[in-house]
Amino acid sequence: MSKIVVLISGGGSNLQVLIDAVESGEISAEIVSVISNRANAYGLNRAANAGIQTHVHRRKTYPNRVAYDVALADLIAQYEPDLIVLAGWMHILSAEFIGRFPQKIINLHPALPNQFAGIHAIERAFAAYEAGEIAHSGCMVHDVIPEVDAGEPLVTARVDFRPNDTLESFAARMHRTEHRIILLAVQIALES
Repeated sequence: MSKIVVLISGGGSNLQVLIDAVESGEISAEIVSVISNRANAYGLNRAANAGIQTHVHRRKTYPNRVAYDVALADLIAQYEPDLIVLAGWMHILSAEFIGRFPQKIINLHPALPNQFAGIHAIERAFAAYEAGEIAHSGCMVHDVIPEVDAGEPLVTARVDFRPNDTLESFAARMHRTEHRIILLAVQIALES
């Protein structure tokens, strides 16, 4: 059975979707560990409730980013994962980390390819919509490369703006779409 390690930084709603899909058999794999860079991430509770081993790997305990990433890679390598899923992971991984797991890391990002790379993508897309610059946005799951949010997309999905949208209503639709595409992307990644 394929082994998955999931990296999170927050609430873990996408993690919960993956946990549910594994438990139902929709994804034929095992989530062997969930790692967070934040000790108070609610996603750690979700993982613990599902009986999944968790770790907190905090950046401030390391002298620099590369040392942090090397130690994180060492931790993950113990699980011999077939796939590493970044599901709300708010830390840019270095080439030193990525090179340890070639073609085995995917990232969920709330924007379409070549749009709104990096943090606050939903907020920046909504601001661009309000300024009349775009009529839709979307989300993707992509292969992870050293350039932020620039890897080859596995799955993309368009999310349209609606006339009376607020940032909150748009974000809610974006998150529902993310939940759908992360399952599809994990299935594609495990089959490739």
